[in-house]
Amino acid sequence: MKILQNTLYVTKENAYVRLDGESADVRLDGKSLGRFPLINLAGIVTLGWDIACSPALMGACAERGIAVSFLNPHGKFLAAVHGYPNGNVLLRRRQHRAADDPAAALDIARRCIQAKFSNTRTLLRRAAREAKDADAAAALSLCADIHRNRISETLRAATTDELRGIEGDTAAHYFRGFNALIVSPDEKMRLAGRSRRPPRDPVNAVLSFLYTLLAHDCRSACAAAGLDPQIGFLHADRPGRPGLALDLMEEFRPVLADRVALSLINRRQLSSRDFRFFENGSVLLSDDARRTLLQVWQERKREEITHPTLGEKMPLGLVPLMQARLLARHLRGDFAHYLPFLWK
Repeated sequence: MKILQNTLYVTKENAYVRLDGESADVRLDGKSLGRFPLINLAGIVTLGWDIACSPALMGACAERGIAVSFLNPHGKFLAAVHGYPNGNVLLRRRQHRAADDPAAALDIARRCIQAKFSNTRTLLRRAAREAKDADAAAALSLCADIHRNRISETLRAATTDELRGIEGDTAAHYFRGFNALIVSPDEKMRLAGRSRRPPRDPVNAVLSFLYTLLAHDCRSACAAAGLDPQIGFLHADRPGRPGLALDLMEEFRPVLADRVALSLINRRQLSSRDFRFFENGSVLLSDDARRTLLQVWQERKREEITHPTLGEKMPLGLVPLMQARLLARHLRGDFAHYLPFLWK
């Protein structure tokens, strides 16, 4: 079993991360803020406009399969550094052929979306059981039933375009009722419809930031399993978009990102005071709020679960890699179908 390694998040503007022996040394104003052995790292993520990494560090990370991602202070992806692909070219050729085969692509995409609907239903049902307000409980139960019905609807989708339509409509319904999941008394901590670039309220700011972190992890998982993160089955090809990572990410939105967002808000670890509101309507996390979010994110990834397919105990943060490996085994012909992650 692969050991869950840490992700180093660098948030200090003007920081410089250099290679020092076998460690990443984070420096600011000529002083070391900390040294982090590369053997313990799965990734490095910078969050700022003026954070630099030395070429020697990026080269060492590329050799060791440590993904280096550069994000702006608000979590928008800018660039990434990867080394030579893992695995062999035959697996990636099978992946490309499957992506070009409408039936094969639809089968994989359908299973990813079915897992997303099932995992979202689990989140909604748990929230409905815990809800103290009867109206909120009823709304959450209704949304859970809709997700159950949409799982059946995916079987009737004849093309990936039809499947995308079902997914888009279901996601819109989910976010329209998202506030029923929030119990914080802070009235500003409410979702005013899904908005992305830029987020228009604190909840959207939290969700967008977490989805970016999840995309980084899924991109790294795909690369580590020898797959091409760019070539997806559900998400159409687009320059610069990691389609397969976004496909894999669908299963984990409710399990990792949404769950962490709701925990931060409902436990009042974040309030409206932790955000900056701008005249153009955008809302962004403060520096302290980002650090709080990253800490809770890492804690969630360390929580142990029993993988429903493999039957092994593992940290939740390892599951995207396990799913990427299961997808690779399907593409190699070991399994007739891709076995998605179903949260219990």
